[in-house]
Amino acid sequence: MTTAVVSPLKAADRCDRCGAQAYIRVVLAGGGDLLFCGHHGRRHEGKLRPLAAEWHDETDRLIDTPATAMADER
Repeated sequence: MTTAVVSPLKAADRCDRCGAQAYIRVVLAGGGDLLFCGHHGRRHEGKLRPLAAEWHDETDRLIDTPATAMADER
């Protein structure tokens, strides 16, 4: 069985639940995918994980400090 390659999420990708920027993509075993912000991804993870063929999580990007941030913003 081959796992599909999941492309990185972009700023234009939006949570299917609330419209915030998506950081989690759930590729369903039966086809199709769902996009979630970190909050809604965690909220629905227990129900969706068993149905998922792929769980692509980029929430670690939420805690990164941009390299261009001023020293007092880090």
